[in-house]
Amino acid sequence: QMEYKVTVATGTSEYSGTNNYIYVTLVGERGESERTVLDNPGLDFCRGAVDDYTVKSAADLGPLILVRLEKQKYWMEDNWFCRYVKVSVPGERCSYTFPCYRWLVGDKVVVELREGTAKKISDDTLPLEISHRTAELLERQKIYRWLAWAPGIPKCIDAKSEADLPQDVRFDNEKRSDFVGSLHYALLELSLKKLAIKFGKSWNDLDDFKRIFWKLRSPIAEYTMKHWKEDCFFGYQFLNGSNPRMITRCKELPSNFLVTGDMVQSSLVPTTTLKEELKKGNIFLVDHAIMDGIPANVIRDQAQHIAAPLCLLYEHPEKGLIPIAIQLEQKPDKDTPIFLPSDPPLAWLLAKMWVRHSEFQVFQLLSHLLRTHLVVEVICVATLRQLPAVHPIYKVRGSLQEVLFRRDKFACLKLDNHRCIKIASHSINYPAVFELKTKEELITLLSVVIFTSTAQHAATNNGQFDWCAWVPNTPCTMRHPPPTDKDAVTMDLIMDTLPDISQSCVITMMTSTLLCFLSFLQIPMGQYVEQYFTEPAALKVIDKFRKDLKELEEHIIAQNEGLELQYLYLCPSRMENSITI
Repeated sequence: QMEYKVTVATGTSEYSGTNNYIYVTLVGERGESERTVLDNPGLDFCRGAVDDYTVKSAADLGPLILVRLEKQKYWMEDNWFCRYVKVSVPGERCSYTFPCYRWLVGDKVVVELREGTAKKISDDTLPLEISHRTAELLERQKIYRWLAWAPGIPKCIDAKSEADLPQDVRFDNEKRSDFVGSLHYALLELSLKKLAIKFGKSWNDLDDFKRIFWKLRSPIAEYTMKHWKEDCFFGYQFLNGSNPRMITRCKELPSNFLVTGDMVQSSLVPTTTLKEELKKGNIFLVDHAIMDGIPANVIRDQAQHIAAPLCLLYEHPEKGLIPIAIQLEQKPDKDTPIFLPSDPPLAWLLAKMWVRHSEFQVFQLLSHLLRTHLVVEVICVATLRQLPAVHPIYKVRGSLQEVLFRRDKFACLKLDNHRCIKIASHSINYPAVFELKTKEELITLLSVVIFTSTAQHAATNNGQFDWCAWVPNTPCTMRHPPPTDKDAVTMDLIMDTLPDISQSCVITMMTSTLLCFLSFLQIPMGQYVEQYFTEPAALKVIDKFRKDLKELEEHIIAQNEGLELQYLYLCPSRMENSITI
């Protein structure tokens, strides 16, 4: 008779433990062990516990293939999160590790775990391995179903809310409590502000926006509040803000941009011309053409307004990147104004606000929601449906899993489907079928996915409070149409155009605060709570990766030392393993 030592690890998050019966069966190439109830004196399967048991078999099972776990109700149903199972073979120094990292939900639920060595389909030769792989995917495809939320945007998981998601891809309890706690804190702050400011009314002047800033400040947000009117800071944000994807070098002015050399000459170095600077590559363009024709929103029965501006920028040898011309329409006529730095100061300021307002729309919907959250969700669901847990790429995904919980969190933007769809359909165009033919193509695809769900998301998400909390710098909505008469722009018009008190507090503050502040529960890049890889070679690669990240962080911090505006969003310690908001 053989006696195997079985070690079972329970999850560390709240409510991971169980008082239900847990049974285990070891399955090897030569047969199965006895179905054994795991029961030691005292309490078993407490939160964070690592318990040892003995499982007997009438004969040597040979190389182990599976571990079968079963959960049965004892007194009342009690879900259980299992991290892993390890099995030590009598007389051998080696042990088998069976990663789980799953919830066992319900009575008489059965889960079969493959041994942790990564294997492709060509590596499975035994009938049991092949049948298990097939059965696992069929079950996953029933659980993780596709939904075409709306035509023209990527598909998503079939779930209306977090409660509809499988337990394994929901927030754990600490994460949910942290998120809800942050929400309640923000709501409390807003409630207190209601005692001091009247919701639904316009602000009196620009300084009134400072009344939003009670707490939750940051050095960059403070800097933004002081310098947002400056042209050089306006240009700086196109390169270092949350959306550095819009700016392009301009060699030739678009035919619909009615700017001339004489208009911008005063903004250039006296010894040069616009034509010469275009040839030198010192002229840049930010074109929000994608916003053209999108229907405006309605908030509390009041129509809002949008624009599709073009902004011309110049890399000045002394002042840096500065705006030199703004046009707020894509289809101008002879009366369409070109706003210039030499215009009345309030007219130029309002024109820049309109550009920043368009930046907010494109940034939140395109750069942030579509190009990180929605794209990664497609990869995540496809992986869950098509790759078994033993597949090496699935194991990579295990460390980069997106929590499929995003549509409701963006509902506060008050964006209707048509607005999302029009932007999305112009911005993402993937082939219906994409076949990977070489290992190099696979490496490229995986690198893009990992980059998108880590660095790209951190770059777009983590600075939202810094750049958006000061409302005039990045208005979330505009209540009056773009100006057509420069001389008619007054401070009263600006205040009536900018978001009112409730829009400023609820939409901008709540969105930027909840989505970008670092949680104490966040898992930094390179730190893997769920260890799907068990092979020594893979663990060695992970260790080297962590050392590389540490060196990279030290380099980033050294480069930013002494800078008034530091760019630290891509420090690995501030970058989450994946999108978890």
